[in-house]
Amino acid sequence: MTSLAEWLAQARQRLSHTADQPSLEAQVLLAHVLQKPRPWVIAHGDQTLEADQINLLETSLRALQAGFPLPYLTGRQEFFGLEFAVSPQVLIPRPETELLVEHALTWLRAHPARRRAADVGTGSGCITVTLAHHIPDLSLLAVDRFAAALNIARQNAQRWQVSERIHWLQSDLLSAVSDRLDLLCANLPYIPTHKLAGLRVAQHEPVLALDGGAEGLDLIHTLLTQAAGCLAPAALILLEIEAEQPESALTLARRCFPLAQSAVHTDLAGLPRLLSIQT
Repeated sequence: MTSLAEWLAQARQRLSHTADQPSLEAQVLLAHVLQKPRPWVIAHGDQTLEADQINLLETSLRALQAGFPLPYLTGRQEFFGLEFAVSPQVLIPRPETELLVEHALTWLRAHPARRRAADVGTGSGCITVTLAHHIPDLSLLAVDRFAAALNIARQNAQRWQVSERIHWLQSDLLSAVSDRLDLLCANLPYIPTHKLAGLRVAQHEPVLALDGGAEGLDLIHTLLTQAAGCLAPAALILLEIEAEQPESALTLARRCFPLAQSAVHTDLAGLPRLLSIQT
């Protein structure tokens, strides 16, 4: 018989070479299989595992060792204090994107009359749903090219009871949008194509959600070109960028919106992560 504590110790050792936080990943995986909260798993180390549980854990552990993302195994990922359903059809929400949400919330709270926003390339809906959750009178347009992504985003909106304020649109960026937006948010693919082959993230997450073209700015350029006809006066644009793109992103922003105030903001690690354009 194998106890929870024994399995956690073995899993932690096996994940030590591939996971950034092997103890945490082992606990999360065990909690998921047992359908128990993580604190319960930690507190009940003397409990024993059934044979079918051990088999399922072994299969999942091997997948983790091979680099398969833990959120895809559990079907869940936390973002900005909320839990989101995820699948291999969407990019896994990451802490870096919380910077965009923080800036959006600050701006929306400072401009209580500006309540028409859009999230282009919504994926799991983490930006859309989080903004709707925190700004109760906000009306949102969630755009994605893929129906599978929109379906997942809808599930997350329903879970957090914000669906009635979100309009879902399957579209290539803003090509089918005619609204006058106060706030435009987007976490579009921004990784240069030549970098993808060497990135672990590209092995399992959707490449179309990562590939930003030769310099990583192809879709951002298209979006900014389209945005000029979709913005209300004095609108704000917030775009996540790669850490090596601040100068080229600023140059692009100033070319598309020469009269706007454009800036790049750093994340908690001090890396350039967010492009803001106040038109």
